[in-house]
Formats: sequence, C-alpha cells, structure tokens
Amino acid sequence: MPDFINLDLILKILRAITIVLILYLFFRVIFRSVKIRFLKKAKTKKERSNVEIFFRVIQYAIVVLVIIFGFLFFGGSFTGIGLAAGLLSAALGWALQRPISGVAAWLMVIMKRPFEIGDRIIIGPIKGDVLDITLTHIHIGEIGGTINAEENSGRIVLIPNAKLFEEDIINYTKENEDILDEVKFSVTFESNIEKAKKIAEDSASKVLEKFGKKIQEPYLRTWFQPNGIDVVIRYFVSAILRENIRSQITQEIYNKIQPSKDVEFAYPHTEVVFRKKS
Repeated sequence: MPDFINLDLILKILRAITIVLILYLFFRVIFRSVKIRFLKKAKTKKERSNVEIFFRVIQYAIVVLVIIFGFLFFGGSFTGIGLAAGLLSAALGWALQRPISGVAAWLMVIMKRPFEIGDRIIIGPIKGDVLDITLTHIHIGEIGGTINAEENSGRIVLIPNAKLFEEDIINYTKENEDILDEVKFSVTFESNIEKAKKIAEDSASKVLEKFGKKIQEPYLRTWFQPNGIDVVIRYFVSAILRENIRSQITQEIYNKIQPSKDVEFAYPHTEVVFRKKS
C-alpha cells in the first residue's frame, strides 16, 4: 500500500460521515412524525402555513447542528470548525452572493410574512398560488399563463427568493379570502334599466348564495356608453372561485334577459335607413 495513504485519516472521515448520516436520519424520522401530527391539528390555511414554515426552519437548524457536530467529531475541537469554516467562506464567498441574498429574502418571508402558503399572489409577471416556501425558491402554482383567465394552468413556477427584493409583491388574500370582482353587460337605451339592474342583482345573489360566499350584498354601478348603458354588478368572492362564479353569474343574467320583452342587450352596430323621396 502506498505510503501517502493515511488509513487513520480515511477511517476518521468515514466515521464522521457515518455519524452525521445516522444523526440526520434519526432527527428526520422524528421531525416528520411530529410535523404530520401538527398538520393534522391545523384547521385553517394560515395554521398549516405556520406549521410548514416553522418546521422548515427547524429542519435547516438541525442540518446545521449535525454538520457542526460532524466537524467536532472529526477535528476534536472548535479550532477545527473555525479552520474549516474559514476555508469554506474564502472559497465560496463570492460564488454564493446570489444564494445568500435568497436566504436573506427567505428570512424576510418567515419573519415579515408578506404571504403564506396557500395565498394567491403576484410577483413581477408571475401570478399564482403559493405551494411552498423553501430556502432558495418560492414555488408558485401558476394561474393564467397559457390562457387569458385566472384559472390554474397546471404549471409550477419556481421564483428565486432573491427576486423578492427586486419585484413588487401583490397578495390577493393577505387580509381575507375574498376579493372584489364584477360582471358587466350593456343594454340598449330603450331597455327598462331598473329591470336590468334587478336581473343583475338577483343573478349575483342566487349564484353567491349557492357557493356560500355572500359576505355582503352585491352592489350596482351604471354608465353611459355610445351604444347603450353599462350595467355592472360587483361582489366579493374567493379568489380561487372567481372565474367559476363570474361564469355562472354571466349565464344566469343571459338566461333572464334573453326572453325579456323590455330589456335588450346592446352591441356596436350600424343601421342603414332608406327613405323614399317625396
């Protein structure tokens, strides 16, 4: 066997790696079982988000402690830890500028809580539901993207945490689950405007009650347009149900106006009238 191979050093390294792996697996098993129990007790989206983020912090702390223990086992003192940390910092300091910014952004998220897991948010051009918050990325279940509507596209977008310092963040559900939405349609000047308003209000109330989302009464707005009068019904609705409820209210309004004699939809058109010369 060559003289330059130090068997004692190799065995020492293998023992340190083995101890680190055993400790990590031991803590991971306990960690997962405790986390599952807490998640079962969580009743709301916010509570589940708090559990996920809390245990994510604990997981990273365990990894750091296990690595420190491995250095102690290998070096036999804190001097070994300091030497290893110094060399590692010198080698990776420049390369890890971006990831360090990501970690700082992650700390900002878990401390300031601009959004939770399950919230619907917009970060720059990306819009979607927060699926996970990791040390390096925010996992977003995209809405829209492939279509011009706020429905799940089926794509997962990973946003680097460092982007949070560069982009505006809009949270749909920071204060509560509901946002303001509207359905708008136009009727002719000859239409019975009061009846059109009643149809809009009744249609919205009927659909919202079916979903159990009537947290306050829908309200109306009307405006003049060149081809008629806009009737706008506005209401608060869950961000996730927005497209479904808007579609059903639209269908309900159409079904009630279509057979009506004194309410008619307005649309841009031109009429040509021929008059006989006298």
